[in-house]
Order: sequence, then C-alpha cells, then structure tokens
Amino acid sequence: MEQLPIFLNLSGRTVVLVGEGEAADAKARLIVRAGGRIVPEWEEGTAIAFVALDDDEQARAAAQALRARGLFVNVVDRPDLCDFTTPAIVDRAPVTIAIGTGGASAGLAKAVRQRIEALLPARLGALAAALHAARDAMKARWPAAADRRRAIDSALASGGALDPLSADAADKVATWLASEAPVHPSRLETIALTSADPDDLTLRAARLLGEADHVFHAASVPAAILDRARADAVRHIADAPPGDPPPGLSLWLSR
Repeated sequence: MEQLPIFLNLSGRTVVLVGEGEAADAKARLIVRAGGRIVPEWEEGTAIAFVALDDDEQARAAAQALRARGLFVNVVDRPDLCDFTTPAIVDRAPVTIAIGTGGASAGLAKAVRQRIEALLPARLGALAAALHAARDAMKARWPAAADRRRAIDSALASGGALDPLSADAADKVATWLASEAPVHPSRLETIALTSADPDDLTLRAARLLGEADHVFHAASVPAAILDRARADAVRHIADAPPGDPPPGLSLWLSR
C-alpha cells in the first residue's frame, strides 16, 4: 500500500482552492459536495488545499507556500507534488467507496469505479442506515461483540439474509433481527500456501483470509500473505494448527 486511504470530514470546514478553469471547477464541486467552504488563499482554520494551475512553476510555488502553512496539498495532474490524491468515488451515501491509484492513472480508477457502480444497488446506503438504526437492537440480541460481528458477517455474506447486492436488503433488517439467525461455532480451515506471493492465493484462500477471526501460522509465512487477512484478525505464530480453535473462523496457513 503506497498511500493511506482515509475519509476526511469537511463539513463546515475551510478548504483552499487556487486556480480557475475546468480542473478547478471539478475540485470545487467535490469540496462543496463534501460540505466544505472554499477560499482562494490560506486563512486560519483551513483544513486542506487544492492547486489547479496550468503553469508548472506557479503550481509548485503555490503548493510550497500552502505546505509551509502546515496544509496537506493536492496539485491537480501532478502527483509528484501531492501530499494526497483524490480518488474515483462511488457514492451510495452513507456508503462511500474510493478507488485510488496514487496518481498513476485516473482513467484506470474511473474504469474500476464504473464497474463497481454497476454492481451495487442504488439502495445500498439505505441498508447502511438501517443497520446503524438497529445497533442497539443488535447489541441486545448479541451482547458479546464477537458473536455480534459473526452474526452480521453471516447476514451480509453472499446469499445471506442481508446480502448487500440484494435490492431489498434494507427492508429485511427487522426480519433478520427477529429470526433465529445462528451464530457460527468454532471452525478451522486450512490454507495450503503454494508460494510467498499473495497474488498466487486462490479465490477461496483470499476470501477466507478476509473473513477469519484468528490466523495461525508458522513464523516463516511471509508478511505479504498475512497482510491479506483482516486487520483485526488475531495472528498466532504456531508450529501446528490449534487442537481446540477459539470461537469463530480460524485459519491454519501451511506451506
């Protein structure tokens, strides 16, 4: 990962936008859409800055001056001058999906966005809102956080009760909560690694790594493989798979 993806709350905050023309207009629309207030130069309380100038030297000088004020700066079409880049966005508010290439190819990011947009139903945001509204009910149904997460994961899985690709999933949250949705017991799966390259993982292995609660592995398993697991999955260095795996999905990575 070459950049850290974050979602910045600009609502009511001040953003510097230097420049005029089509590129500046595009950034202005993005800032306003996120609730930001645009100013043409630095002022106290400014959050970030965009520079949309055609002349290379003017753009560089403007970026340096703003950076000297402590701002993170984006310079349009000049990734080497950027502290951050703006991604291609799939907007299903409150669900937001951002696709970035680190400035390598805006066209590629756009193409990926278009593919993802075609997959996601228009009411995906309504599902997110329904789940948010049901937080207290879910906590009451599954008091243990691990049980609650596993129940939600199961419901949101492909073909699950709340499959995100289902157009009417948002309407099924109450029914799901009232159902006898099972909490999956302990489960151990083995992944046989064929190489140290994560690109050689099978689709099944990649899916399991993204779902696992615990990952058991020898010390020799490469970090690049472990990075494909969920960030909050517990890693265990071990010489053999666990005889009594903990609750949820556990993986044994064998080489």
